[in-house]
Amino acid sequence: MSTASVLSPSEFQERLQRYLFERSEEGRAVRVGEKETSEQAEIVRRYAGLFSRDQLDALRRAEGGASGDDRELLYRLRKTCEGGLIAAELAEKEDELENRLLAERVTFRGEELPLRTAQAKLAVLEDYGAREELGRLQAEASAAFNADRLALLTEAETLSADYSGIADAVERNEEEKDISLRDLSRALKETSDASGDAYARLRAHWFAKLLGEGHPDVPTSAHTSYMRRLSPLEGTYTKDRATEVCLLTLRELGFDLEAQPNIKLDLEDRPQKSPRACVIASDPPQVVHLITRAQGGLHDYQAFLHEAGHALHYGGVDASLPYVFRRIARDHALTEIYSYIVEAISTEPEWHQRHFGLSEADAAENAQATVFLEALLFRRYEAKLRFELDFWSRFADDGGTPDGYAENLTSATGIAYRRDAYLSDMDSGFYSADYLRAWVRSAQLKQYLRREIGADWWRNRATGDLLRDLFREGTKPTSEEIAGRLGFDPLDMAPLLHDLTHA
Repeated sequence: MSTASVLSPSEFQERLQRYLFERSEEGRAVRVGEKETSEQAEIVRRYAGLFSRDQLDALRRAEGGASGDDRELLYRLRKTCEGGLIAAELAEKEDELENRLLAERVTFRGEELPLRTAQAKLAVLEDYGAREELGRLQAEASAAFNADRLALLTEAETLSADYSGIADAVERNEEEKDISLRDLSRALKETSDASGDAYARLRAHWFAKLLGEGHPDVPTSAHTSYMRRLSPLEGTYTKDRATEVCLLTLRELGFDLEAQPNIKLDLEDRPQKSPRACVIASDPPQVVHLITRAQGGLHDYQAFLHEAGHALHYGGVDASLPYVFRRIARDHALTEIYSYIVEAISTEPEWHQRHFGLSEADAAENAQATVFLEALLFRRYEAKLRFELDFWSRFADDGGTPDGYAENLTSATGIAYRRDAYLSDMDSGFYSADYLRAWVRSAQLKQYLRREIGADWWRNRATGDLLRDLFREGTKPTSEEIAGRLGFDPLDMAPLLHDLTHA
């Protein structure tokens, strides 16, 4: 570790901005398939002097003597310094694992495929048996890296406990998010249970429509991406119209993505490009990347709208805010509100009529499909949060086992999950909780918009104006603060339950 002198908080924030920009751009290049290997470790080495125990202690002391917004800013700088110290320890090992995953190949019916290409191909394979076969091959290839994943996870957890001073992972994440994860989980489980009958009806209808009448009662997760794509509807929601329709949808709210040079669209299809759409906010609001990999089907439209919500948020941040409040949040729950509310446009039957020339009945049927997908994903993440709370609660005793993963997710969704997928499916920092809080909040926001603006909220510029005001605040508010502004208790599940049961 470098012995560079300790920086003042303002100096640290300025240098941190450059560091995170370089790491974001490197991660983007690998994710979109422009680079075959990751060189994050080299960036970490160049900035080694930025993160040290002395720097962490200095930020902690400054935080202790501050109040209000200054204290919050310094808290986030301190937590970022902790993360930087961990990255310095693990970057080379993470690069090595990432590069081996990029190099991994699976052989499917005589064709050798990169692992990521195999994962993407599952969404477009029409034959049930072929999906089942490829799903097993790619899952087994991915699970072969579990020992490495667990070793990295264990080392990261040890370092996080050390640098934060909080040994228990659940307690540490509750402190960072400033919520009770267990209270959240209990309220979400009640909502999942209350919506169970409605989900069972949707599942029976859409499993049959998407997988065929002869599918097993509990299909495997190999078919999830195919169902999410709503592949039988591909003829309506064609790959070539996704960009056009989504850009028009956003313009009706008053957002012209093509006229915002700070939001950079990457919509190309490359062999090593991750099939998972994302936004990388390298330096908001100046440099924000929106990345998708269209494959045909309604999911392309939903993914574009979802990521557009993120991009508009980061691209609409007030540039005069301190860097921390433009880029660094306590968690991801805030920005996910905006991705979900923009994606929710696809749940409106009139949107399907307006852009695809469908009859009222067909539009209602296809809009119901989006509610089915939302219910499926909500139940999956609710079950995942319960598993992760249990996983981390016993981690110190058993070192991290998959107990409960497949059982929780299979019971909640009616899809058979593999026990050995538990590590590849685990995002850091209880991201599952952030997604779920955003689901709750976006449902509250949608109810607010319907009440204040009207049923046409999804194509009304007044909605765009309201969102634009929220975007300007950057990452400063918490998800729970947004609930209060809308007049809701953070754990008020009624709007979400309504959305999940009225289709």
